[in-house]
Amino acid sequence: MSTTGPDGEQPFSGLEDSSVDATVVRMLLGSQLRRFREAAGLTPEQAGYEIRASRSKISRLENGKVGLKSRDITDLLALYGVTDEDLQSRFLALAKQSNAPDWWTKYSDTLADWFETYIGLEAAAATIRSFEVQFVHGLFQTEDYARAVTLLRRKTAPDEEIERRVALRLKRQDLLSRPSPPRIWSVMDEAVLHRLVGGPAVMRAQFQHLIEVAALPHVTLQIIPFASGTHAGESGSFTVLRLDERDLPSDRPRERRFHRPWTTLKAWPTSPGGPRSTSAWRTRPGSTTTCSAARTTTRTTGRRSTRYSRSHRN
Repeated sequence: MSTTGPDGEQPFSGLEDSSVDATVVRMLLGSQLRRFREAAGLTPEQAGYEIRASRSKISRLENGKVGLKSRDITDLLALYGVTDEDLQSRFLALAKQSNAPDWWTKYSDTLADWFETYIGLEAAAATIRSFEVQFVHGLFQTEDYARAVTLLRRKTAPDEEIERRVALRLKRQDLLSRPSPPRIWSVMDEAVLHRLVGGPAVMRAQFQHLIEVAALPHVTLQIIPFASGTHAGESGSFTVLRLDERDLPSDRPRERRFHRPWTTLKAWPTSPGGPRSTSAWRTRPGSTTTCSAARTTTRTTGRRSTRYSRSHRN
């Protein structure tokens, strides 16, 4: 068999040299294992039987929920007819990479399972789109604002736990200043700006931080004013992540669930009967923050993308 695998495509080209986090690598490997299995005409039950495992284990492997062992990979690739040594070697090397601890592992005691997966996908995202109805998005929160939000739901938690949660939130923000940052488009209900979190001093610092963040070329912040009335975000806050890795599976049902609200929110009118645009934070050299109407455009690329969406508080 050629190094393109049974479906005729070249998997993981250049991935060994990339900075993709272990969580995403596990998903990529699992997705490719599923494609190999389906090309071989085998069911999960049959694959599990051949490697002395259950159907649920095959499902967990293919969904990137668990680490991959070299023995399991070797046996599955042989079963699926993937005999090319170069392809096998790359698969095993990536499996080793996928089992390396991610930076957020040390915070795992404070993370729900779903949020641990979310952080991995957020770190690998090419585009992040969010709608916030209650708080500033976690990627834009100041330390004091993040601490105040964390304390709202954990008033009796030990100080050490609170500080670890705050540190995790601030660490996530490193992606804003990395060499190739994601494009971030965050839409907020005006209520976010009026809600007093942590006191006036905390809010003033948070507003100043939003002004600074909005000046970044890869960040767009938009506000839906009260004057616009009701809007498509009545179901609450959500985030949609787009990843460029072509081998990642796409969650089509969840994508459709959030696509229409997002498309509507980003083009919401600034006032009843006004143009279909939203108020966007903009800064100009030597000036204070201004509010301008930002028309939205849709650009289609040739790259396959995956969206990950989940309603949550960031």
